[in-house]
Amino acid sequence: MLAAIGVRSIEELFEAVPEFARFPELDLPPALSEMEVRWEMEMLADANLTADGPCFLGAGAYRHFVPSVVDAVISRGEFYTAYTPYQPEVSQGTLQAIFEYQSMICALTGMEASNASHYDGATATAEAVITAINVHRMKRHKVILSPFVHPENRAVVRTYTQGMGLRVVGDDVGEAAQLMDLLDEDTACVIVQYPDFMGRIEDLTPLAEAVHAVGALLIVVADPIALGLLTPPGSFGADIVVGEGQGMGAGLNFGGPYLGFFATRDKYVRKMAGRLVGQTVDVEGTRGFVLTLSTREQHIRREKATSNICTNQGLIALAAAVYMAALGRCGMRQVAELCYHKAHYAQQRIVALEGFSPVDDRPFFKEFAVRCPRPVKEVNAHLLEEWGIIGGYDLGQVYAAWEGCLLLCVTEMNSREEIDVLVEALQEVAS
Repeated sequence: MLAAIGVRSIEELFEAVPEFARFPELDLPPALSEMEVRWEMEMLADANLTADGPCFLGAGAYRHFVPSVVDAVISRGEFYTAYTPYQPEVSQGTLQAIFEYQSMICALTGMEASNASHYDGATATAEAVITAINVHRMKRHKVILSPFVHPENRAVVRTYTQGMGLRVVGDDVGEAAQLMDLLDEDTACVIVQYPDFMGRIEDLTPLAEAVHAVGALLIVVADPIALGLLTPPGSFGADIVVGEGQGMGAGLNFGGPYLGFFATRDKYVRKMAGRLVGQTVDVEGTRGFVLTLSTREQHIRREKATSNICTNQGLIALAAAVYMAALGRCGMRQVAELCYHKAHYAQQRIVALEGFSPVDDRPFFKEFAVRCPRPVKEVNAHLLEEWGIIGGYDLGQVYAAWEGCLLLCVTEMNSREEIDVLVEALQEVAS
């Protein structure tokens, strides 16, 4: 390499570097044994505040229980080193895992087909918009986006679709029902969240009927944990169901990697981004699994691809599959019920405090908003500094009308004792 670039030695290679900086002597402490290094690292780690303690912050990333079997399975070398299963004869384990994941996502959402996942819920939402545009063969240019869809999802939709000539509207309406007033013959899709960003539950059947009346598609951004208890979107007419699957076995993971699930009707499968694993039989009649549909440009010509950005978050999809299989239908419902009842216990106790009041009286799942007697920033700072509690989300960051309102999240991981301590701390804030 030195000869190729015309240099005689390493020393000559670094001649342009000032002499004092060429080969500096590092001021390192004395060497430690592995055991001593572990003690040092553990001491440093103990100085960090993590979500292992009392945490009531949701807003898109949730602290749910992860059964030990999840990590046991996804840590196997066959899975965590695997990438794209191009060769089915040597990828049956990965392909079957994805097939089972797709099947369980369909059962959870009430839909007919699921792809093999996206980066996260936000990109899955954006890909759903592109699917709707492709269904209408680019002849419709209006996207109605509810203001109560996660603000990050809304931002990613706009980023994904810039330059496509679309009109994204709806952010400024007061209620989801008002979205129907925006419907017209140019509407490609309507996007709503279930439960919405405020944690509220709403019957979306009337909206689905109105959307279909103008020939548009209804896209529902759903919480998969909530679907263990609530009516699946497929039952009230959703055409595409997407969402963040982080709560199903991924843990908080410092913000990622996460999992975007995507499910739709059979008739829209060929417009769906990503890949789909199917079940078949080989020449001997033995059950096997193959990539039935691959619409990425890695597999087909670019002009025929539905997307050239999506990927298969295979390991996180596997974690979700193991999570759903381990809990089963009854376990998923039990987790959802625990979230629901604990959140309602917390809400009833908090709104009974002087100075705190509910934002509205709408039904909710595991998140709820309360109006605070002091600025939310001060409330959260007091909870953290004085009580070691991670508080809620400041709704004033994204909704001017709800300045001074705190969005709190309660999951199955919050014990009754933690909730009671939160109430005590908020009572101190009020006084």
